[in-house]
Amino acid sequence: MALKFRRVVTGHRQDGTSCFLSGDLAEATVKQVGRGLRFFELWETDGPLASNEGLDDAGKRPFSHHPPAGGTRFRIVEFLPDSEHDEASVSGDFESMDVVRQVESNDPTMHRNETVDYNIILSGEIFAVTEEGEMLLRPGDVIIQRGTAHTWRNRSGRPCVFASVMVSAEPLARFDGDNDE
Repeated sequence: MALKFRRVVTGHRQDGTSCFLSGDLAEATVKQVGRGLRFFELWETDGPLASNEGLDDAGKRPFSHHPPAGGTRFRIVEFLPDSEHDEASVSGDFESMDVVRQVESNDPTMHRNETVDYNIILSGEIFAVTEEGEMLLRPGDVIIQRGTAHTWRNRSGRPCVFASVMVSAEPLARFDGDNDE
């Protein structure tokens, strides 16, 4: 059975509005027939090298929503169906996770991270929502969030589980207050 991965990439319009740039199937970019390997290159960023020194378990550090400056964070995320959410506690949840909304929206869960996020849907389904629209994601889909204003909506009756790698990114100039655009 051939593997299929849909690569969904977010971005920004000239006016700063978040949007979807693509939602196509990723093609295998490298095939090693002799070894039976296929590589699906999904995205790449430049950055500092991580350290493999020491014996500390970095997965047991205190919780933080964002990765350390210049670093990454890898986690599995479970989203329960929207029908099981307590919307009244959203603001407190965001404050306890040190999430800054940085977004004018009627939706209290709409937020922006200073990261590039690689999210791979493992089970269930979820809508990725930007300021300009939404896209349904299912198992095997990959969404690359690029500092865009976004939120998630699980309108199904079951949990959605995805793997997420957050990579620390430079703040976008148009949102850091130093740019007159």
